[in-house]
Amino acid sequence: MTDASEYSAMRSGALLIDRSDRVRIRFGGAKAAELVTGLVTNDVLSLTPGHGQYAGALTPKGKIAADLRIFADDEGLITDTSARAGSNWREIVTKYINPRIAPYRDVSAETRDLGVFGPKSRKLVASVAGVDEDMLAALPPYGHIRVGDADARQMVVRVTEVDVEGYEIFAPSAAEPRLRERLLSGGAIPGGARAWDIARIEAGRPEWGIDMNDATIPQEANFDALGAISYTKGCYTGQETVARVHFRGHVNRFLRRLHFVSAAVPPTNAELLDDAGNVVGDVRSVAMSPRQGGVALAMVRREVAPGTTLNARWDGGECTMQIAAQEKGATG
Repeated sequence: MTDASEYSAMRSGALLIDRSDRVRIRFGGAKAAELVTGLVTNDVLSLTPGHGQYAGALTPKGKIAADLRIFADDEGLITDTSARAGSNWREIVTKYINPRIAPYRDVSAETRDLGVFGPKSRKLVASVAGVDEDMLAALPPYGHIRVGDADARQMVVRVTEVDVEGYEIFAPSAAEPRLRERLLSGGAIPGGARAWDIARIEAGRPEWGIDMNDATIPQEANFDALGAISYTKGCYTGQETVARVHFRGHVNRFLRRLHFVSAAVPPTNAELLDDAGNVVGDVRSVAMSPRQGGVALAMVRREVAPGTTLNARWDGGECTMQIAAQEKGATG
């Protein structure tokens, strides 16, 4: 199936994307939330069972070591991060979480994560999970419900990371083939990572290891707009840098969405220059959208206004790009 047909399924139907390559770690014990909240930018202690949040785990200097989703249930917490950031998060957990106080284990191999995205996703997921559609519609971002019996218990999560309705189903590995079969027989179209990349770039959603890394301050990756930072919680690793930016100043650059029309597709790290020839940023994620044409995320200096046309330049090519007139995620 082509990117265009998968993209069309996401926009008009229900696209099934296997996201099982992500790293999932389960934490238990009465102290789990207290220990995890000391490692991330968001307030884990505020979570109640059935709720979740987006957060960053930082280096001591306040740079993003990993971004993750955190879900609370009756058994404790589940953290979920991308494959690119997974080793960093594992290392942080191993270094700072005492398993005698908060037992944890990597459950990536024993679980699967199937995502269903598109305007028909709610009806399909509700039917397969055996729940009412209104129950799914009422879930907040990262809110989730448990379905199924003890041997095949699944967690259905509402995901708002792209500009279409979506849900992810965390299920035991043994239950995944049957779950996939039911989703496909119910009308889901199988898709891949390229369709997801197009949708997340259109939505301005950063990916660790491409748009941000351990040299990026959370506000540069628009973590404020993404609801990933709490300024009222207790101390956590890297807090001083984040707080100083928030209370005393601003970042000098942040991720911006760009559009381009060109036969040449700029690569990651292509320089962005203004009309005077000054380098004002660099390209990060790039995709060709069937709906919007060339789209990209780039780290651009804050003084460059929305709608500005910039020149992308790299070894062997160049093209013209324009910052989206209505930006998503701009932070102060």
